[in-house]
Amino acid sequence: MLTVNDVDKSYSGGGMFFSRSKQVLHNISFTLDAGEILGIIGESGSGKSTLGRLLLGIEKPDRGTIQFEGRDIGERAGRQGRISAVFQDYTSSIHPYYSVEKALTEPLKLQGRSNAEINRKINSLLREVGLDSSYRKKYPHELSGGQAQRVCIARAVSTEPRYILLDEAVSSLDASVQFQILELLKKLKEAYGMSYIFITHDIQAAAYLCDRMMFVRSGQIEEIVSARRLNEVQSEYSKAMLQMALRITDGGAGKESRIL
Repeated sequence: MLTVNDVDKSYSGGGMFFSRSKQVLHNISFTLDAGEILGIIGESGSGKSTLGRLLLGIEKPDRGTIQFEGRDIGERAGRQGRISAVFQDYTSSIHPYYSVEKALTEPLKLQGRSNAEINRKINSLLREVGLDSSYRKKYPHELSGGQAQRVCIARAVSTEPRYILLDEAVSSLDASVQFQILELLKKLKEAYGMSYIFITHDIQAAAYLCDRMMFVRSGQIEEIVSARRLNEVQSEYSKAMLQMALRITDGGAGKESRIL
C-alpha cells in the first residue's frame, strides 16, 4: 500500500553569507501493508517527525520515492481523503473558535456530503470515539485532553482513510487516558480496516498497538522487527531502548499503561 524507497531529506541552514545543509534522513526504505500498524520508534531528534511530514506529502524527499497505492505521495489528488493524521498537540489541532461540530463538518463537506448526511455522520463519529451528541456544541477549551484527542481521532477517521499517521498522539495524555486512546485506536482500526503509522518515542505504547516496529536513530533505520519478537532485536540502540522501557515498567508495575 505504501512504499518508501531510498529516501533522503536535508535542510539548509546558516547565516547570511554561507549556508550548511544538514541531512536529517538517510536512505530510508520500508513498506506499510494494508491493515497493518507500523510503529516508528526513536528519541527526540531521530528524524521520525520529519519522516512523518514526508509520509503525509507535506514535504518532498531530496532523493528517493514515496508511493501510496502506486502513486507519488506528493500528488494531492491521490491522497486527499485517503490519508489522515493525528498529532500530539490536540490543543492546536482544533481551531479554538470552532465547535466540535464545525471541526468535524469540514472534512465531510469536502467529500460533497449533504447536510443530512453530515449530521448523521457526526453523531456516529462521536459515538465511535466514546462521546455523545452533547459534545457537538462544545469548544476546545471545554474539553479535557482525552476528549480533545478523541475529537481529533473522529475527524481523522471521518473520511474513512486508507491509513492514519499518528505522531506522538498519546504522549501528552495521562497514563490511564493513554491506555483508553490506544484501545480506541485498536477498535477503530478493526472497524474501518485502516492501517496506522504510529510515530512515538514510547516503546511500550508501540508494543501494545503495533504489528511491526521500526527503530530510527540519527535519521537512519536501525532495524525493523515484529512486535511479537522484540526480545530478538539486534542493534545496540534498539536493545538500549527496550531495556529502558523495561526499567520504567518495573518502576510502575500495575499501571494500565505499562504493557511490556
